[in-house]
Amino acid sequence: MESSVVPPEITAELTQILANLVLGDNNIRASAEKAVNDRLAQTPDLYLLALAQFAIAADTEIMRSFSLVLLRRLLFRPSAAQQQQPHQLPPKDPRMTLYDQLPVQALTTLERLLLHSLSHEASDSVRRKAVDTVTDLANNAMARGRPWHALQAQTFSMAQADRAGYRECAYRVFGGCPNLVMDLQTDAVLSVFQKGLQDGESTEVRHAALEACVSYLSASDAHQLSQSLSLLYPMLDTLPALPDAQLKLFLNTLIPLASSHPSLFAPHLPNLLAYMRALIMPAVDSGPTPTVSKPFPGSARRRGSAFTFPPEGHVSSPDEGDEDEEDKDAVRKAALELMVSLSEAKPAMVRRTDGWTLALVRACLEGMGELPEDGTEAWLEADPADETDEAYPHAYEQALDRLACALGGKAVLPPAFQYIPSMLADYDWRLRHAGLMAIAAIAEGTSKVMQNELGKVVELVTPMFKDAHPRVRYAACQCVGQLCTDLEEIIQERYHEQLFSALIPTLEAPEPRVHAHAAAALINFCEGVAHDTLVPYLDPIVERLLKLLDPHGEQGQRVKRYVQEQVITSLAMVADASEATFAKHYASIMPLLLNVLRNANSPEYHKIRVKAMECAGLIAIAVGRDVFRPDASTLIELLIKIQGGPHDPNDTLLANYLIATWAKICQAMGPDFEPYLPVVMPPLLNAANAKADVSVYADEDDENGYEEREGWETINMDGRIVGIRTSTIEEKCQAFETLLIYAATLDGRFAPYLTQALELALPALRFYFHEGVREAACRLIPTLFSCGKHSSTLSPQIVSASFLALVKCIATETDPSFLASLYRAFIDALLVIGGARALPPELQHGVLDATKHQLQALADRRKGRAERAPHELEDDRQELALIEEMEDYALEDVARLLRMFDAQHPLLVAVSSVRDLGFNQFDEDADEDG
Repeated sequence: MESSVVPPEITAELTQILANLVLGDNNIRASAEKAVNDRLAQTPDLYLLALAQFAIAADTEIMRSFSLVLLRRLLFRPSAAQQQQPHQLPPKDPRMTLYDQLPVQALTTLERLLLHSLSHEASDSVRRKAVDTVTDLANNAMARGRPWHALQAQTFSMAQADRAGYRECAYRVFGGCPNLVMDLQTDAVLSVFQKGLQDGESTEVRHAALEACVSYLSASDAHQLSQSLSLLYPMLDTLPALPDAQLKLFLNTLIPLASSHPSLFAPHLPNLLAYMRALIMPAVDSGPTPTVSKPFPGSARRRGSAFTFPPEGHVSSPDEGDEDEEDKDAVRKAALELMVSLSEAKPAMVRRTDGWTLALVRACLEGMGELPEDGTEAWLEADPADETDEAYPHAYEQALDRLACALGGKAVLPPAFQYIPSMLADYDWRLRHAGLMAIAAIAEGTSKVMQNELGKVVELVTPMFKDAHPRVRYAACQCVGQLCTDLEEIIQERYHEQLFSALIPTLEAPEPRVHAHAAAALINFCEGVAHDTLVPYLDPIVERLLKLLDPHGEQGQRVKRYVQEQVITSLAMVADASEATFAKHYASIMPLLLNVLRNANSPEYHKIRVKAMECAGLIAIAVGRDVFRPDASTLIELLIKIQGGPHDPNDTLLANYLIATWAKICQAMGPDFEPYLPVVMPPLLNAANAKADVSVYADEDDENGYEEREGWETINMDGRIVGIRTSTIEEKCQAFETLLIYAATLDGRFAPYLTQALELALPALRFYFHEGVREAACRLIPTLFSCGKHSSTLSPQIVSASFLALVKCIATETDPSFLASLYRAFIDALLVIGGARALPPELQHGVLDATKHQLQALADRRKGRAERAPHELEDDRQELALIEEMEDYALEDVARLLRMFDAQHPLLVAVSSVRDLGFNQFDEDADEDG
């Protein structure tokens, strides 16, 4: 290595700091972190170069790796002056990272040091860390207009190296920085990539080359893709000769490409299916055809054995040896995921491939039947809330659900029902269980077609409620519950007698898990049932539910807490569906609920208490003000005591249920609820004012924040990984919906809170983290106008500010569904204040200008779709039809608003013209979803 690029005293100091950073002592490590930050704030170039040099010169692999990881983190960290405030996203391109502060000479030296590490590091693991740092530097440098030609030359050279480790790292660089080769001749790039894919010495090199190919194709434009189609042959050809331990890795590498560029796979689908069938259904004999035996150029047949159904297990072929069963399972799931991903990304393409859907459906059904035979006792004793059933074949059930949603009923129902009836009749309870769960899984995606055969489905399912095995009866409850959700109202209206005849007796099943799940299925049933349909069954349902709820009933102390929790929720939904008819059971149930609220104070009864709150509120609405009035003050006192009592401030469950229950009591009491507003409004306004709890991560390897956290979701926003705490924004959405209920229920009595509510609603129109918050805020504005129309609280300034906020949102909105909501809110608010003429002239001009802009934008989008190739429109027809349907709704509201200004407004012609640009000319018979 060449001479030091930084003074020796800095090298010595940094060596000591790094040694302290890796120590386990928190105080020493904190002091070292402070030292790093201090030095970087003073002379970032010297210390970053010293770190790069240390990555070359350090004695141990651990310290060299650590230096490279730390360098990568520090280079593109915002400088101290640019640290963001909590909950705020950083600017898209701050250009104020430590990298941006380095002089050109320092950057050149840094690049030279990293290239030396990449080409001279002896350790494979350290060299991979060097690859990560080099690609991160290269990507960020190119984004700033600084190409790294020396890296390009060195990487091509390393791809020809004698040592496999260096070749692997070369392809890792290509994979991590595809822009490095984007400006080169396509043939030259493909030649290098193909050589890596066919590396005869190293599986690691072949895999790195595969990753590079996926990265290159994903970043290519349409012209490059058309020139790169031949690359798929050698990419797929890497698969057949691999052992399971490596095959799962290669398959997982291809999945993102299948999702983003499914058309690349189109020429290979028949051969791919022939090969993948043996992976997703290990017991299937794929046949001796030449295509199957040699699916891709240069490959050899990998496996195959006699086919039986149900599966008898994976029979190893001679070349598999003693491969680990976990690897076999991982390969099977990876292959399934690849095929499902292709199906979701390009449904029309895979529908045209004979046997594709049948193979996938069959593989999912086989997998769903592979439950452990001896786990029933443990399953019966487990609390459903605490159970983590790792043995359950979730992957196959979810794959079947996704497949049905992607391909629709016409494609999925026929192959599914080739097997499901025989599964339900099988001697093995696991196959009967799988058949029922399969019907539940496909119900959503196939509902339009399934409703035509629903009578036959019900005939198959209802006898299973009398099955000898408790898990089959549980699956029957699951199946009916899902059918009631996915075919809501249809199944309840046509087959309520058959379903109630099966569900109601199951409430008395001897197993708690079964009768609790029957109670859960009743919830789904009641959500779509007509009042008159439910009433004849109300007495036997309530009678059985009360037996399960009352610990002093027939079942005594054997009643499990989770059963009582479920029964309370079921009673709430039954009350909601039966409305005033439920009054006859009020006196039997409300005292039990009040007793729970009084006495269920210990932590283990926390869930049952909040369920009792919800149930009491729903029953109050169902029976009406007069029946509820004698207990209203008691319930309110208990809620006030719970709200003011000691509780965990992070207990979002209690907060959510309190907000929801107060809203229900308001609906039940009507104007009589007004005296309690001072109690409920402060926490409600506080929840509505909550900021989004957001974390922005530097990259996917950020160990300080990227790991999965309960209650958080990660999204990619403008190229950055953003974590959002979902519980906070869900509570915010609930708060806005509750404000809407109070305002609509209390009308003028809510006027004292009008100003505060509007001050929260107007900025919430741009709360892009949650659609529900924006929708509720949108509906709240005209409702608040109505509350204040006879009050001095609705001042002209408030009116103008509200309309201005709506105009600004209309001008910039790109979501057609929310655009329609904005126009409806504008129209409803106008009606409250007396029509369009009551609007100040500048706001009239503003909304008309915004409308012109939106009409032009909608026209441009529709013209763009019309210019797409017919086969592209066919592939995306359903999605585009839904988008245009939402646009048509928005156009209807635009027309309504324009007529409020002028019944013959000139822009009405533009609305008609934009509507005529729609591509959606398909009739229902062409709908693949049926």
